[in-house]
Amino acid sequence: MAIFEDADNFADIFRGGLPYYLLLALPIMIICSANPVLASSEFNVQRMSQFDVNGVSYGCRASALSLEAKSLYTWSTSRHCVVAKFQDVTIDQFKEIRQKAGGLVLLLPQNVSTMSSEDKEHLNLLEQAMMTQSISVPVYFSQYNTELEKIVNDISRNTASANNKKNSRDNSALNEVFNSISANGYQIIVTGASHANNKNSKIPIVQGELAPAAKFSKANNNEDLNSKLPLIIVAGHLNTFGIYNEYPTNVDAAILMTLADLFSKLHNTANAAPKYRLLFLLSESGPLLNFQGAKKWLDENVQLQNVDFVLCLDSITQTLNADNGDQQLYMHVSKPPKENTPMNVFFKHLKKAGQKYQNVTVEGVHKKINLADQQLAWQHERFSIKRLSAFTLSALKTPKHPTRTTIFSDGEEEVLERAQLNAKIIAEALARYVYGDNNNAAVDSDDLEVFAGAMQITPKLIKSYLNLKSALHNNDLKNAFEKYLKNVKLIYDKPDAREPDFMFYEGAYANLNVYRVKPAVFDLFLTILICAYLFSVYFVIQYFPTMYQVFCKLSVKSPESSPTHYNNVERNNKSKIN
Repeated sequence: MAIFEDADNFADIFRGGLPYYLLLALPIMIICSANPVLASSEFNVQRMSQFDVNGVSYGCRASALSLEAKSLYTWSTSRHCVVAKFQDVTIDQFKEIRQKAGGLVLLLPQNVSTMSSEDKEHLNLLEQAMMTQSISVPVYFSQYNTELEKIVNDISRNTASANNKKNSRDNSALNEVFNSISANGYQIIVTGASHANNKNSKIPIVQGELAPAAKFSKANNNEDLNSKLPLIIVAGHLNTFGIYNEYPTNVDAAILMTLADLFSKLHNTANAAPKYRLLFLLSESGPLLNFQGAKKWLDENVQLQNVDFVLCLDSITQTLNADNGDQQLYMHVSKPPKENTPMNVFFKHLKKAGQKYQNVTVEGVHKKINLADQQLAWQHERFSIKRLSAFTLSALKTPKHPTRTTIFSDGEEEVLERAQLNAKIIAEALARYVYGDNNNAAVDSDDLEVFAGAMQITPKLIKSYLNLKSALHNNDLKNAFEKYLKNVKLIYDKPDAREPDFMFYEGAYANLNVYRVKPAVFDLFLTILICAYLFSVYFVIQYFPTMYQVFCKLSVKSPESSPTHYNNVERNNKSKIN
């Protein structure tokens, strides 16, 4: 009984302020000790490109992101951010995500060149679908990262596990509740991103001329002589962005610089004084920007004279050979050239060169200019509108081919091999036209090979220009022009303040934070558990004296504990033994 008397004194403690201190301190201790964030990771990502052309919006129009991560098959509302591998997303899934989800984070493939032709084609079609429309939700891309791949696989694995348990007949509702509580989730947060318009938007256009050297000219005024020579313009565009703000290779620009390198050597040779001037033009605006650079250059050079033709390079080599078909070259024109015109003569030289080197087929493709379209199909249409004879050489038969604006690329060796062949064909055809007898539309000898021996086109020569960057970043582009050409000029096309033809936006780079957290149902379960615990503690403390008295009465009055009950039990046991 002494023990119960001490307990009575202990109960007096709870009649004071201790329960109130417990009720206040206990939730604080639980909150401080329970950390729902298990792990966090940070990745460098790029926001999908955002730009305007002629008042039409393209690309991603949002940047803020702080949502729960879900897989392609478990997201349901705008409170979810879909995290997946780029190659796993279908066009239909992307359209649904664009309309209903809260955001999208895509992990790019590790090695595209090892993919099958069907997978490459799928990547191209998805790219094209994403770039031809405005997207209201944030879309971010991450280069291949093993840690982020584990997170994507974990999200997908949890999805597959949940689906398997859902389909199991032995699974009960209680197990479903416990599985949902014990599962782990991820929180996606992007910081450092914005989508404000770039007030310093501009497009660089660089040009350089190749004319006979003064020491080889017999005229007193070499500049007057050069100005009277027929002009051939070799134009191309530098790809500075695709679906995001980095472009893998610039084969067209590399081939253009290779031609400038080769013909600069020929033009400085005494016995190879040309009958033509060559002007090389490179703008940093391709089909995505509707060739705004070429438009700006033409507006500033309205008095062009003696132009034989304009040779435009556009996807002259496919960086991603998805169809794995035979190599072909296409000469795209807005109007079929007449017989014995400069364009027709060059086309014949081009076909002969293609047949001579690996039997590459050169085919002419005629497409009229549709001025009603918002965007032009090919760059030569900019020159054709100004009534200049122009054409585009491309490895693509149609301007809507999905590989035209792809950010993906095959292996460098394979790309350089195809670029070397096409550069060889174009250079030989152009040399035959410039140095040959074009009155008969043929060179003196069909077996003539100009670029051989020391002048041979090598992959190393093309590779040195393959990674040219924008003139906005450094002076590599201008320096390359000044190395081989004369009268080099660098101009910029800036959007009009009132009615801009184009507009770029900021926020290309950002930091992606991935937090591993418990799901919302875990917080609900934890809240219920804490409330139940607190209520039980409260009632035990509040009614402890009453419970103590009841327990004492039960202990005193219990028949099992009395001596009479014990003697009766012992007597019954003895009688059973006898």
